[in-house]
Amino acid sequence: MKYLVLCLGNIGPEYADTRHNIGFMVADYLAQKHEARFEINRYAFVTEIKHKGKTFVLVKPTTYMNLSGKAAAHYLTSLKLEKEQMLVVTDDLALPYGKLRLKGKGSAGGHNGLKSIQETLGTDEYARLRFGVDANFPKGRQVDYVLNPFSADEQIDLPLRIEKAAEAVLAFGTLGIERAMNVVNVK
Repeated sequence: MKYLVLCLGNIGPEYADTRHNIGFMVADYLAQKHEARFEINRYAFVTEIKHKGKTFVLVKPTTYMNLSGKAAAHYLTSLKLEKEQMLVVTDDLALPYGKLRLKGKGSAGGHNGLKSIQETLGTDEYARLRFGVDANFPKGRQVDYVLNPFSADEQIDLPLRIEKAAEAVLAFGTLGIERAMNVVNVK
């Protein structure tokens, strides 16, 4: 069985360690752990890893966040996968820092990457792993907040939280969405 793991972020060194790029960080962790290398492909950097007999195609879109739907549609089609075989990894302002929430469907919640995917696919029924980045910013400063690096305090345990998110990605493929939700969402 094959799964598409669409890990959201923005390309470029100026975005590398920002809250909005947590999806890229999770993809990079999984690739490094499985000794896989990303290659540039259409709309994205792409690599494959294997875990417990499952193949996970890790995709980091090069389209910028607000056009992530292009990569989602392209890779679902080219890999001949159903939307039930896709997991989107993204940041979420509505969750406390580091909190993970795995869901099988849901609204975009104001997230431009999720909006693009939903508009392109014409549905909100696809799995997403949301990584809490908190909402610790003054009114009207949301963009600055998500495009800035994690705070020094947050960076202390960020590697552990990224590892937990990576484990959640693998659980999605090995356990299925329902069982994986029961494991991931209780932590």
